[in-house]
Amino acid sequence: MTQVRTHALSEVLDELENSATGETTAVSEVIDSLGRRSFASLMLIFSLVSSSPVSAIPGMTAFVGTVIFFIVVQMLAGRKAVWLPKFITRRTISTEKLRKAIRWLRKPVRFVERFLKARLTFLFNRAWLSLPLLLILALTLCMPFLEFIPGSGSIASIVIALFAAGLLTRDGALLIVSLVALLIVPIAIWQIGF
Repeated sequence: MTQVRTHALSEVLDELENSATGETTAVSEVIDSLGRRSFASLMLIFSLVSSSPVSAIPGMTAFVGTVIFFIVVQMLAGRKAVWLPKFITRRTISTEKLRKAIRWLRKPVRFVERFLKARLTFLFNRAWLSLPLLLILALTLCMPFLEFIPGSGSIASIVIALFAAGLLTRDGALLIVSLVALLIVPIAIWQIGF
């Protein structure tokens, strides 16, 4: 069981790649592929895409911030399935660019997976998860403004991806790392930008 979970990140990339057909891929196709109950997978995939070279597309950081905002609000509310408004689900991206991003992400994802395992699982109850979720919510509200600070959107997305990866693999150590990063990164971005 632990072995399967440690490869959860690559499996999410596989599922995303399988959903990327035709000239463009809609957000609704990504959601259908990953499953509406898989909050962590959806959070991971959008944050990973935003931390890849695709983040250079104008508006991508703000868009991903909006998607993750909706996901986190629903996680905090205890919803069982993800709902996203149509202005998000209708949005498309070039399948070629998406596949390029997936290929770019595979190497770092495989590297990270080597260190992941289920541990400190007591951290995965609602009380412990509320703090990082609230911090991510605050970070997503800042992401539209990060469009103006080169590289900052990718940094914010990587921090969110760490949290989502911890959720998927039940790795409490990674959850702690993401929490520390969530506390430090906004300050670092502020200093870089201003």
